[in-house]
Amino acid sequence: MSDVLSLTRAARLIGVTRAELQRKIQRGEMISHDGTVTVGNLLACYPDAQLEDNAETRRIAQIKERAFGKRVYERALPEPEVLAARITELSTTLARSENQMKKFNTLLTRLWDKLDAAADSTATELKDWLKQEVELATEPGSINPLAIKDAVLSVMTAQVTVLPSKHDFLVEGHDTLLEAAVRSGIPLDYGCSGGNCGKCKARVVSGQVKKTRLHDFVISEAEKSQGYILLCSNTAVSDLVIEAPVANSVQDIPYQQIKAHVKTSGHINDDMILLHLQTPRTQRLRFLAGQSVTLQVGQSFSAELPIASCPCDDRNLLFHVHRQDGNLFSDYIFEHLKHNDAVEIEGPLGEFILHEKSTRPQYFFAFDTGFAPIKSLIEHALSLNVETINLHWFGSSRQSIYLPNIAHAWDDALDDFRYREHVAGFDLRTVNGPREEKLLKLLSDIAATDAYLLEGDIYIAGPEDAVNVAERFFLGKGLPKTRVSVASVK
Repeated sequence: MSDVLSLTRAARLIGVTRAELQRKIQRGEMISHDGTVTVGNLLACYPDAQLEDNAETRRIAQIKERAFGKRVYERALPEPEVLAARITELSTTLARSENQMKKFNTLLTRLWDKLDAAADSTATELKDWLKQEVELATEPGSINPLAIKDAVLSVMTAQVTVLPSKHDFLVEGHDTLLEAAVRSGIPLDYGCSGGNCGKCKARVVSGQVKKTRLHDFVISEAEKSQGYILLCSNTAVSDLVIEAPVANSVQDIPYQQIKAHVKTSGHINDDMILLHLQTPRTQRLRFLAGQSVTLQVGQSFSAELPIASCPCDDRNLLFHVHRQDGNLFSDYIFEHLKHNDAVEIEGPLGEFILHEKSTRPQYFFAFDTGFAPIKSLIEHALSLNVETINLHWFGSSRQSIYLPNIAHAWDDALDDFRYREHVAGFDLRTVNGPREEKLLKLLSDIAATDAYLLEGDIYIAGPEDAVNVAERFFLGKGLPKTRVSVASVK
């Protein structure tokens, strides 16, 4: 086991989130260097870490107990060849360690003989001290629980570090490198996801990979010799370091045109439809959480809608379509769209995205249908293990808060997630005069009861009038514009 661990691996070994470790580092409770911690510092903060608390072991046990059958259990495990390779690597490491220990014992015996030969008071004192130190270092029954956990983790998962961005993620089960990265919220460059375009080409700096899928894209022999692979067609056998580009802004995401099809289209309530589109396997939509796209249905009915799902599932796209009287796009969705109909997608659009490197508390303010892009941001934040998330959903009416069960589920399941509902009692699309005063009063009450609100990052989405009032409120409280992100949703 290495003495230096990434935060991702350290969090998994202890059974906490990466965000918890980051908070300890910020408070000065744990020393880190360049995104890593030492085993000693980790054990100093978590002295009670025991093998029985192994999160990985619990996860596997839960999979077995759920009895979803052999298919589910096998899906959670790497392929047999990958498991065999990881166990072989661990065995090699064990053999190397045992060999080092034999050399150490031989050296210790020779040193002991030399001290016996010296036979003076200094040698005797040194011999007594050395005996005491060796006994302490080899105390019977003493084991490093993290070393055991790390051995289990090494068999079940492989850690990948991405250069030059220094992102890291774990590869589990049968996932390819690309699938594991996207699921972890890391926006690597890719295109078709099927081995045809070559956009996910990356260089393996260290570690071992295994090809799991054939691909049509040709990597030259010269590039192969340099370690280039396709992330969509390979998995990790051992811990890896790779060189690959990562999207750091909306400018890094290409504009795309995709023909998707309707997987499901169901009523949330009388005025809202949940539209589920599925892209082709070889042409998934690459986007950042919070962005929008233009949808076109029928012959020429189009609208710009925020994506209400996470980039971690880039093939399945969700949209919340609100009924708007006289709107041809809305009328078509509610009256004519059916299963498997084609829908043209163009985008993505917009700069309403998550500040991923921020360590401040995250506050989300959704007004009516503004929940759609907010939901995407929150799901992305959860994939990044961001904690301290607060969601306030304002509805024109009780019915305008149309998917409360999702928010309540987050609130119930996550320790550092807080959800509150607020019914304005008026149309949030028109906020002026007394209505503006009432909305400002609601926001003031929230600020008065939450001491950390003005220390956080603020995300606001919804009808333009409501968004403008909320934005002015927070800017008026002294927050810089860089910490107040807004998106208007019709």
